[in-house]
Amino acid sequence: MLQELKVSQFAIIDSLHIEFQNGLNILSGETGSGKSVLLKSLALLMGEKASSDTIRTGCTQATVEGVFNLRARPDLREKLHELGIDIEDHKLIVRRIISAGDKSKVFLNGSLSPLSQLRDFVAPLIEVTGHNAPLIEMTGQHDNRNLLSKQYHLDLVDQYAGVWDKRHAYDRQFQEFTQLNQKISDFEKNFATKNERLDFLKFQSKEFSQLNLQPEKDAQLETEIKLLKNSSKVLQFSDLCDQLIFQDDDSVTARLKTLLKKSVELSNVDANIADKIQGLNQAMTLIDETVYSIQNYTKKIDTDPTSLDQKEARLSQIRKLQKKHGDDLSQLATHFENMETEISALENSEAHVEKLKKQAAILNLELKKKADDLHKIRTSKCTQLVQKVNAQLSDLNMKGVTFDIQVNSLPHLTATGNSEVEFLSQTSPKDPKRPIAKVSSGGELSRILLALKTAVGKINSLQDLPRTYLFDEVDTGVSGNTAEKVGKKLKEIAKGQQVICVTHLPQVAACGDVHFSIQKITNKDQAEMTVIELNKKARVEEIAKLISGEKISKTSLAHAEQLLKENAV
Repeated sequence: MLQELKVSQFAIIDSLHIEFQNGLNILSGETGSGKSVLLKSLALLMGEKASSDTIRTGCTQATVEGVFNLRARPDLREKLHELGIDIEDHKLIVRRIISAGDKSKVFLNGSLSPLSQLRDFVAPLIEVTGHNAPLIEMTGQHDNRNLLSKQYHLDLVDQYAGVWDKRHAYDRQFQEFTQLNQKISDFEKNFATKNERLDFLKFQSKEFSQLNLQPEKDAQLETEIKLLKNSSKVLQFSDLCDQLIFQDDDSVTARLKTLLKKSVELSNVDANIADKIQGLNQAMTLIDETVYSIQNYTKKIDTDPTSLDQKEARLSQIRKLQKKHGDDLSQLATHFENMETEISALENSEAHVEKLKKQAAILNLELKKKADDLHKIRTSKCTQLVQKVNAQLSDLNMKGVTFDIQVNSLPHLTATGNSEVEFLSQTSPKDPKRPIAKVSSGGELSRILLALKTAVGKINSLQDLPRTYLFDEVDTGVSGNTAEKVGKKLKEIAKGQQVICVTHLPQVAACGDVHFSIQKITNKDQAEMTVIELNKKARVEEIAKLISGEKISKTSLAHAEQLLKENAV
């Protein structure tokens, strides 16, 4: 839901702040009051290209900011998370800054983003299966791209037919089929260079095989080589320990023994001296154990020069492989395993491709069966949907306009099956049925969308997640009883989500949950637009103006009050 719209220095807007509500939001105003400017600012939130021509005269930049509540849109919150954009209190703040020279910046929750990202996030051109239900849909003179898209037509039909689960299952299998065909294509392309690649891999594999890489053991090679190179120093140290501690006439142990002997003599004079000297006995024991430990360790040291040469040669070979394939020994081992797998695949590539082709053929038959099933359901449901939409259009006084859906079976499979769906419109019995993109005006498109949304109804699927609908020109050429029906249908669509509707009809305005008046005033020879949320009294007066014009009569006021009373919730 669009909670707030803030606009500054944009066209005839100096500073504007609107707080929209859930349900049906009505915007009304005299011709030329600036309704199109407001819709243009909303279109910028949907990713429309900005122009420096829209900057208010005398200003250097314009700003448009929209605050959306995403509490009911877990899909979009997840998408923001995937994009690395922080979100607090389920809010998305879209900010557009337009500067001179057609320079424009886009911010999503303060993060600088490309325009394409904004467009794909807020109002994607196509509702792709499962992940791109729009946040805003606009239909009218500013934006009707969704309704003119064949993909959108198919989405609405599938929503009505209730086949989203079937379509998701088909799509997953189609992606598997596509990946399988890509593998086959890659193998067939590689046939030309297969032998060359195979020789190269076998040469490299031979290097690995001869080396017989052992990651854990080889990781110690450098330490072992260092020890071998310095083994003589270690042995010399061991000999020095033995000489200084045991062998010399003036050795450590000889001196300690002299001290211990003297202590025995003294103990006859002072008995406490025996206790005090115990540390020297312990020191003698510890020194003996330490020297023996060093001697036992040095006996195990490899001093063979041949062993050193072998280890250095092996380390040199490993270094060469690391330079080619990476430093980590475990990664080298994994690389060798992958190489062996590729060698095996290349040696058996023809048989492997045949196996993949058989898998693809089986999958293709399964997909065709599922696509035919989807096509059959779509064709059947389209007949029902056409009847419902035409009944709605008749209710909306779309005289002479007939809605139809053309469903063609494609000769090839796509990600959505083998159906091509297109909405058609016929303006009179004499005219041929043509795509609505070619024959429908902004007002007609708005009412066709209104009829479609009413006919399709709400189905619990991602494609019908709550969003904001912007209706412009929906009441063009409508009056009286039909206008009242338009208002009621808009109110019905607005339940559980949000509709923002620009209207000049009192019957439609009276159905709103909240009403805003768009006004243009002139200050110091410069026009300025304001938008005011109307209280109960002002709303009666605004609707009375819509009934009788600027001169409000008692009759129009009474009529306005009656309309509001009839549409009160």
